[in-house]
Amino acid sequence: MTRAQAIAKAQDYFDSGRMKTDLGRLVAIPTESQNPDRAPVLGEYLDKEMQPLLESLGFTCRILTHAKARGPFLYAERIEDPALPTIIGYGHGDVIRGLDAQWSEGLSPWKLVERDGRWYGRGVVDNKGQHLININGLRAVLETRGQLGFNAKYLIEMGEESGSPGLRELCQDEAELLKADILIASDGPRLNAERPTVFLGARGVITFDLQITARDGGHHSGNWGGILSDPAIQLAHAIASITSPTGQIRIHEW
Repeated sequence: MTRAQAIAKAQDYFDSGRMKTDLGRLVAIPTESQNPDRAPVLGEYLDKEMQPLLESLGFTCRILTHAKARGPFLYAERIEDPALPTIIGYGHGDVIRGLDAQWSEGLSPWKLVERDGRWYGRGVVDNKGQHLININGLRAVLETRGQLGFNAKYLIEMGEESGSPGLRELCQDEAELLKADILIASDGPRLNAERPTVFLGARGVITFDLQITARDGGHHSGNWGGILSDPAIQLAHAIASITSPTGQIRIHEW
């Protein structure tokens, strides 16, 4: 019964309008990590919204920083028993630039508006809505049975839309603090709107420049075409070798 009761509480959180109110408050905070002028706002999101929310659920919170990061990180933990499994959740409270002038009439990046059954506002689905749902899912469980039955940790960063500078280094420095049995990161698409989707893995991203210097100086194509290899063709083959025609990665180290 506790599972059904927790699900009912989560559904009531949405149906009652409380989620819309809470999310509207988050959307109203213009957490543009790509805009240096918004730097103070990034900390405000954590201090005024996320930390009080998590502390109300019995989490102990602390702010983490790194010299390379665009903004602070919020780390929260609720340890019920060291012998229990530990789940760590991830979310990011920053958003891309608001681009206010490009929104349709009656809409704004910093105001949650419902229109034709859809919610509009910067961060609604990337990523304020997701971590708000996950955290309040924990609330539903706690309100139902008084405990989670596992240890929970949460990390919220404020620089994901700027490429997450400092995140890797922070995780390396705080590896013991962030140690967990499983990571749940809700920051991706559903296969369709009505069906929750769980992805059991994710590919990373790497950017690089690939350059070939085949020989010194230029060689006239009328004399050397077809005799000397063409760097452009070499590059084309090199790039094509990265994946199969169906997208399977062929470089083992990747």
